[in-house]
Amino acid sequence: MREFSRGDGDQRWRDELARPGALTAALNWYRANAQPERELSPRSLPTVAAPTLGIWSSGDHYLLEEAMLASAGHVTGEWRYERIEGASHWLQLDAPERVNELLVEFLR
Repeated sequence: MREFSRGDGDQRWRDELARPGALTAALNWYRANAQPERELSPRSLPTVAAPTLGIWSSGDHYLLEEAMLASAGHVTGEWRYERIEGASHWLQLDAPERVNELLVEFLR
């Protein structure tokens, strides 16, 4: 798991996943949401009409910035994109102050 995570996250995250059943539960979320048969024939979903904030970090090893930017094409409401430098996939752990600042500002 350490090799897979590329060192992202902190010891608290690894401790939580070391609890009995926790890693299986975490992986089941991905199993339920990334089914190969769905990927071959994507569902047609309605666009998002609500104001939307996309936050991405330059240190995310799993989600590409291009995918985040392409999300704007699925939003008919106001779209706002924010990039955080240096945080990992776990933005809320790595840059909690900045993430909270962006959320509070956006939700106002």
